Amino acid sequence: MATTGDTHPDRAIEAFDSKGLFVDRVREAVLAGDCQVAIHSFKDLPSAAYPGLTIPAVPRRGDPRDLLITRTGDDLSSLPAGSRVGTSSLRRRMQILDMNPSLDVVPLRGNVDTRVRKVADGSFAAVVVAAAGVERLYEAPERGGLGPLNAGVRTSLIEPAHMIPAPAQGALALECRDDDAATIGLLGVLDDVDSRRTVAAERAFLAALGGGCTTPGGAHATVGSDGTLTVVGMLGDPLSGDVVRRTRASYVPGQDEEAGRALADEIRNALGLP
Repeated sequence: MATTGDTHPDRAIEAFDSKGLFVDRVREAVLAGDCQVAIHSFKDLPSAAYPGLTIPAVPRRGDPRDLLITRTGDDLSSLPAGSRVGTSSLRRRMQILDMNPSLDVVPLRGNVDTRVRKVADGSFAAVVVAAAGVERLYEAPERGGLGPLNAGVRTSLIEPAHMIPAPAQGALALECRDDDAATIGLLGVLDDVDSRRTVAAERAFLAALGGGCTTPGGAHATVGSDGTLTVVGMLGDPLSGDVVRRTRASYVPGQDEEAGRALADEIRNALGLP
C-alpha cells in the first residue's frame, strides 16, 4: 500500500502536515476490515493513540542505531569539508552538523536502495539511514531480501554516544482493531517485554515534546540485567542549531514512560523552550 509519504518522495518530510504520513492508508485498511494486521516501522507511528486500533505486540527489536554509508569508509568527523551527506531526517541533520559543521547536509528521500545507489554513483559522499532497515532489506534472497549490499559502498554503525536514534527506531509495531480479540491473542505471543519497555520510554519522550517523526529529537533506552531502564535523549533547536543531550537515571518497570517524560522536560528546559 502506498501511503501519503510514499506517493510524494520529492517533498521533504517536514513539509507534510500529517503526522501519520507513512501509516495513514494502512491504518484505514485495518479499520475497514480489508486486512487484519498492520506491520509498521514503529518510529513512523504518531505518538498519540489511534481510535479503534491497538498494538498487541512489539516483537524483539532490531538494531536501533543509525548507519553511515560511504564509498571511502570515512566516518562523519573525517569526511572532507563540503562533502554532500544525504538524510531525510532533521534529527540526523542537526547531529551530523553538530559533529562536523563543514559538511553539506542535503535532504534526500526515497527507498533505502535508491539512497544506497546515490552513494555508489558518486551523487553523495555519504548517506545516513536506519541500520535495521538496511538489515531487513539486504538479508538473504531466500528470505525475500535483495542479497549483498552494493559492492561499491562501505557501511559503519553510528553509536548512540555520537548520534542518538529516533524514538522506537529498529522496532516494529503489530497493530489490529481493538475489538478483534482473536487477532489480539494471536499477536500477543510475539510481544517482547524489553522491546516494549524501551519503545514506551522513547515514545513518551517524543510525546512530551509534542512531536512526531519530523521533530528533531532522539531517544535511546536500554534495559539492564537487573531490569532497570536508562534512557538518553536529544533535542535540536533548528533556529539556533543548538543540540542538547541528557541522560536520566535508571527506572524500575512501571516507570518507563515517566522516565521519558521527565527527560523531555529536562531537555526542553535546557533549551529554554516552553
